[in-house]
Amino acid sequence: MPQFESHFFSSLIFWEIVSFAILFFILYKYAFPGILAVLEEREKKIRDSLDQAERHRSEAERKLKDYEAKLSAASKEAEGVLAAAKERAQRLLEENEQRLTQEAERIKGDATREIEHERRKAIQEIRSQTTDIALMVAEKVVQRSLNDTDHRRLADEALDALAKASAK
Repeated sequence: MPQFESHFFSSLIFWEIVSFAILFFILYKYAFPGILAVLEEREKKIRDSLDQAERHRSEAERKLKDYEAKLSAASKEAEGVLAAAKERAQRLLEENEQRLTQEAERIKGDATREIEHERRKAIQEIRSQTTDIALMVAEKVVQRSLNDTDHRRLADEALDALAKASAK
C-alpha cells in the first residue's frame, strides 16, 4: 500500500499539516471573529437576562416585604378598630346602665313622692271625716247645736289629742 510507505507517508503528513494550517488561518481570519462575536453577544444577552432576573427577584422580594408590612399594619389597625369598638360598646353599655339606673331612681322618687302625697291626702281626708264625725258626736253629746267656730275648735282639739295619743 502506497500510503504506508515512509517516503509517501511523510509527504502526506506535510501536506496535511500545511492544509490544516491554511484552513486554521482562514478560519482564524474570517470565521472565528464572527463566531466569537456571536458567542460574546449571546454571553452578554445571557448576562443581561440574569441581571434582569436578579433585579426582578429583588423587586419581587421588596414588594413581598412591603405587602407583608402593609398586611401587618392593616392587621394591627383592624385589632385597634376592634378594641375601640369593644371599648365604645362597653362605654355605651355602661352609659345605658347608668341612664336606666337614674331613670329607675327618678321613677322610684316620683312614686315615693306620689305615695307620700296620696298618704297626706288620705290623712287629710281622714281628718276631715273624723272632724265631721267628731262634730256629729259632740252635737249628740252636748245635745245642742254648736256654731261653726265651736265645731272647728272641738274638732282640732280632738285631733290634737288623737295625734298626741298615737305619737306616744
